[in-house]
Amino acid sequence: MNEWRVVKKYPNRRLYDTNESRYVTLADIRRLVLEHIPFKVIDKTTQQDITRSILLQVISEQESAAPLLTRELLAALIRCQSLDAGTLRPALEDAARLLAQLQPALANPAHPQT
Repeated sequence: MNEWRVVKKYPNRRLYDTNESRYVTLADIRRLVLEHIPFKVIDKTTQQDITRSILLQVISEQESAAPLLTRELLAALIRCQSLDAGTLRPALEDAARLLAQLQPALANPAHPQT
């Protein structure tokens, strides 16, 4: 299924999954990401795509529960924003893909994948 799931964000700050016809939480959005379900979040009032800001909220919520991003890493990301996005974005995306591929081996270092 390559169809995009649409989540609408209402003025009351609630998120509504139009596919499942129910209100969802940031934890539900995180589940969509982890399950590789394509989705986008649309602001109900402006019709703007606000998916990026919602994903940042998911990261922020996860960071408060189990910090991953150090102060140094966050500062480095801010400094990197002054670089050309056309150069930096693909490098960051490649690094994230590599980490995702290595995740099983990183989770279980006693049994590295071949």
